[in-house]
Amino acid sequence: MRMGTDSLGPRAAGVRVWDPAVRLFHWSLAGAIAWEMLAEAGTDIHEVVGYLVLVLVTFRIGWGFVGPRHARFADFVVRPTRVLAYLKDILGGHPRRYLGHNPAGGAMVLALLAAAAATGLSGWAMTTDAFWGVEWIEELHETLANGTLLLVALHVGGVMLAGFQHRENLVRSMVTGRKSPR
Repeated sequence: MRMGTDSLGPRAAGVRVWDPAVRLFHWSLAGAIAWEMLAEAGTDIHEVVGYLVLVLVTFRIGWGFVGPRHARFADFVVRPTRVLAYLKDILGGHPRRYLGHNPAGGAMVLALLAAAAATGLSGWAMTTDAFWGVEWIEELHETLANGTLLLVALHVGGVMLAGFQHRENLVRSMVTGRKSPR
C-alpha cells in the first residue's frame, strides 16, 4: 500500500470520500450538540449555539445538492425498503460495505438533520413574542433535544458496529476524509 503524508502526518493512501466541508460540518455539529448538552438552557450562549446549529444544518442541506459526490443526497438517500434490507443484512452480520454512507447511515443523516433543525427552530420559536413562555413549545423543544441525543447515540453505535463489521476506523476517515477502497 502506498504511503503518503498530510496535515495529520503519515497515513495510508486511500480514496478521498469526505470533502473538507462535510468533515467541518460534521465535527462542528457534533461539537455544537455536545455544547448544548452541557450548556444551561436559556442562557445567551445556549441561544447562540442553537443558531449555529441552524446555520450548519442549512449549509449541509445546500451542500447535499451541490457538493461533491459523497456529500450529495442523491448518493446516499434511498428508499425505506433498501434501508430495511440493509438493517436486516446488519443483523445477519454481513452487510455490504459502501464507500460513502450506507443506506442506514443515509437515513440517519436525514433524521439527524431534521431533528437538529426542528430542535433549533423550536428553540428560536421560544424567543418570539408569539411563543415566549408558552409551555407546550418549551416541552416540544426539550422532547426534540432529547430525541436528537437519542439519534446521536444510535449514530455513534452504528458507526462503531459498521467499523467492527468492516474492520475499518470510520472516525479516522471522518477526520482524514479518506477510506480504503477495498
